[in-house]
Amino acid sequence: MTHSTKLILGSQSPRRRDLLENVGFQFEVKSIDHDEVFPDDMPVEDVAEFLAIEKNRAFREQLKDETVLTADTVVISKDRILGKPKNKVEAINMLSALSGNSHSVVTGVCISNDQNRHSLSSSTQVKIKTLSINEINHYVSKFEPFDKAGAYGIQEWFGLIAVEWIKGSFYNVVGLPIHEVYDILTEEFSISPY
Repeated sequence: MTHSTKLILGSQSPRRRDLLENVGFQFEVKSIDHDEVFPDDMPVEDVAEFLAIEKNRAFREQLKDETVLTADTVVISKDRILGKPKNKVEAINMLSALSGNSHSVVTGVCISNDQNRHSLSSSTQVKIKTLSINEINHYVSKFEPFDKAGAYGIQEWFGLIAVEWIKGSFYNVVGLPIHEVYDILTEEFSISPY
């Protein structure tokens, strides 16, 4: 088992942690206070990768030898970014907007060490069936999806009952395009899970 450098996951997301663990990577989780701001005129498709790079840059200022992985996921509906809902009303409004429509989920990833930096965006299309207000209310009340972009987790009850189809990586919607991350870590950063 060759670990030339230590891998740091710069994210508090339990879903990203689970995905890396399930593949077998060994890593430490660290967090940093960082404002998620982006230029107003930036195309919505570029925002997730921009934020992942900015987070990564903040970590790089504190770390030396480690390899840092940062990520950011945004839900884009009708050319508008749906972030994490602040409360129940916002969550219900977001899910009502997604109901009956397709949207895209973009995860930006940035992986760096002191010599190398690789960033990417992965996009997945998701089609949500037309939902009843009872279904939306049940999901928001029971699962409280306030830590999730677009107010839903595809791996939860909502994904089971509401997602008609997806085009692209399922795990990207969960929060990390893990197949791409695996390739970059093993091929470009010589970090292997075995």
